Amino acid sequence: MIAQTKKFIHETRVELQKATWPWNPKEKGFKRYKELTDSTIVVVIASLLLAGFISISDFLLVQVVGYLTQL
Repeated sequence: MIAQTKKFIHETRVELQKATWPWNPKEKGFKRYKELTDSTIVVVIASLLLAGFISISDFLLVQVVGYLTQL
């Protein structure tokens, strides 16, 4: 059990060293998180666009179904 845990921790560290992180450790201050903030902005904008699309689609479908059920 202990050997499996040590192996898991070692493999996890090796894989984490291969990962790219969304900040640059060589930069200082706010510039360090440029990639992180840019990605966050993209996600927020995409979420707002998707929410708008779903809201408009829902509104239109409610209107169409409402019209069809009143016939």
